[in-house]
Amino acid sequence: MTRPPACDKAAEGCHEVGTHLCAPRAQRVVSVIESILVHTKTRQWARKPFVLEDFQRDEIIVPLFGLVEWNEEFECYLRVYRVLWLELAKKNGKSEILAAIALILMVADDEEGSEVYGCAIDTDQAKLVFNVAERMVELSPILSRRITSNKQGKRLYDSPTGSFYQVIPADAAGNLGQNPQGIIFDEVQEQPDGALWDALHHGFGARMQPLLIGAGTAGDVQHAWAFAEHKYSERVATNPLLDPRRLVFQRNTPMNADPFDEKNWGWANPALGKFLSIGSLRDLALEARNDPRKEHSFRRFRLNQWQQAGSRLIPEMDWDACAGAPAESPEELAGRATKQRCFGGLDLSATSDLTSLCWLFPDLANFALWRFWLPADMVAPLDKLTDNAVSRFVEEGWITACEGAVIDYDDVYRQIDEDRKAFRVVDLNYDRWSAAPIIQQLENRGLTSVQVSQGYALNAPVRQLLDWLKTKEITHGGNPVARWNAMSVEGKEDRFERIELVKPKRQASGSRIDGIVALVLAVDGVMRRGSAKPPSRKAVGW
Repeated sequence: MTRPPACDKAAEGCHEVGTHLCAPRAQRVVSVIESILVHTKTRQWARKPFVLEDFQRDEIIVPLFGLVEWNEEFECYLRVYRVLWLELAKKNGKSEILAAIALILMVADDEEGSEVYGCAIDTDQAKLVFNVAERMVELSPILSRRITSNKQGKRLYDSPTGSFYQVIPADAAGNLGQNPQGIIFDEVQEQPDGALWDALHHGFGARMQPLLIGAGTAGDVQHAWAFAEHKYSERVATNPLLDPRRLVFQRNTPMNADPFDEKNWGWANPALGKFLSIGSLRDLALEARNDPRKEHSFRRFRLNQWQQAGSRLIPEMDWDACAGAPAESPEELAGRATKQRCFGGLDLSATSDLTSLCWLFPDLANFALWRFWLPADMVAPLDKLTDNAVSRFVEEGWITACEGAVIDYDDVYRQIDEDRKAFRVVDLNYDRWSAAPIIQQLENRGLTSVQVSQGYALNAPVRQLLDWLKTKEITHGGNPVARWNAMSVEGKEDRFERIELVKPKRQASGSRIDGIVALVLAVDGVMRRGSAKPPSRKAVGW
């Protein structure tokens, strides 16, 4: 093969061959931004040249536009990256850098008829970055002479090259032009699933170096598509060879960091002390310290930490701290509890969804052991909402998939019969609203069962569970299905400060809470007939 030439004329002065960082090409983009674009907001910054901060220049713009490789098909050097994952805390200039990139792709990317699209969870959200780009054009003597704006249609048009930047609705992925040069996908964490992202990613046509940008801040639902994409980007950041086409700029404060210690703020807020005021963060931190409800928002938006839903019941750190021994198979975990006294909780849910049985062993540091069942027909739909987690749970034995579209209660009967032989079952709590048929079968087998009302009637065992988690007086063995449920369940208080377990409103998230309902029912049994205080985890070998 003929040795590829040095970089093409767009990077005049670069004489390297092979994949490399082409400094002249990168510097050209930096120069366009800093000499033509201006800031658009605040009295302190508006109309001043958009001089890139170190992190914007060295970790985003330079590698994104400067890293190139020889392309045999087009016989020239092209950008290496096709995807940029940009994730940082609020108020760190995300909209401004996205607007600058959109304009570069539109008029300064050596591309005729460039098509750049902006999208988000809805059109109003997608307009936020567009509005910044539009204002940059208005304030730039050079760009304002060549780019026209259709404010009503949210479209910028560059006559010399026939290029445009257009906001599109969230459901318009199938209506894109044939050859997008760039797509600015803002606030990706709000997406209920990956359908739009996949459609956009696979929608590129014959452009030589198209670019898809996913940008946002940490989200709420940890089993949504965006969280899986976030975790994948974490892996790529650690090992770029995993996906050489993806550039990751991702700044998340570690979950175990003290959120109120100022030395922990800088990583997720690279603009802190520059165009982000530390005083504003101090004010928000003070409010969060004094109001637990505001701590969630502070962690998510200002520390870029992925959180549970705003009305979350179980803190993630408390749950994970009670895992005990590393996760083992259900059979191995059950072996630890042989011949031990236990109390059961059974949540049947609907016959077409997740059913959970939980055994709680008060003499084993309140060790919790779960059994889960799910109709096989529900695995694929839930996989789409959980990054294929449900099928993994089935393959690894954490969930029993019942053939067909409904739960096979015979499987539940058989498992309970087997467990009664292995454990000293004191009683089984169940929700009287939906469990009458199966409980009749169990009582016919000689099992003592107790009807328990849900709702606020479970306030006492819910609070007991939260106390045990806080003081590490419960052990759940790291069951991944139970963790899925624990990270989904929400809590609602009435005027008497009683807590009710609540299913997430956003069912599209793939959240389920059945395992926690079953656990709380078992806690109720322990409170009524078990020991007042369990032995320590150390005493029982955890």
